[in-house]
Amino acid sequence: MKIHSLHHAPFEGLGCIKDWIDSKKFSLSSTLLYETDDLPSAENIDWLIVMGGPMGVYDEDKFPWLKKEKLLIKNAVEKGKIVLGICLGSQLIAEVLGVKVYKNKFKEIGWFPVSFTEEARNNFFFNSFPQELTVFHWHGDTYDLPSGAMHVAQSEGCKNQGFVLNDKVIALQFHLEVTSESLNEMIIGGEDELVKDTYVQTPEEILNMTNYGIINRDFMFKILNRIEEAFNRENARKIRAF
Repeated sequence: MKIHSLHHAPFEGLGCIKDWIDSKKFSLSSTLLYETDDLPSAENIDWLIVMGGPMGVYDEDKFPWLKKEKLLIKNAVEKGKIVLGICLGSQLIAEVLGVKVYKNKFKEIGWFPVSFTEEARNNFFFNSFPQELTVFHWHGDTYDLPSGAMHVAQSEGCKNQGFVLNDKVIALQFHLEVTSESLNEMIIGGEDELVKDTYVQTPEEILNMTNYGIINRDFMFKILNRIEEAFNRENARKIRAF
């Protein structure tokens, strides 16, 4: 499986997703969009991972490479590639699918619970998930659900915490991938946003709750394993058809 990841800031890496990819010995390439806008063709990858970042999908004037990135995401979706988006990544997917991305009523930064919909818990990717899980958030924007998408989860501060489309596109506002190391990098990189509020925790509160990251890692791996299963199943079907 050929995986390509897109990164918008040096402090928002793959976290434990990288551990999973390494354990599987899959091919991984990356584009650091804060350094270059040299992007691959969607035809040359099997799976696109779109990570988070401090900008918004509407910031094309400040970050002109967003236009090229959106085109790649759109092409990947249209060609039936696996597309996983986290935080800003999920918002970019939502926009290319034709829905509005806008400021949420609340910023969510820190460890807060999400509740998974009944539909999600009966879905292939999430059927081993509990009804509620405390996860890490760092976002101020949200989106409407794309046409035909399955609503995955919601929180007190944000209704649309994620969606799945056609069992190929998985978009999550929250960060199951975080590790202690990546949390420290995010806090340093986004320290100016950490102003205590209803759904914004202090750096101390965030770092005192990193035990949730260990639990979240298991659930991140469950999704990744299911993506691998779906990829292998489709490849097997194509071989039989050939």
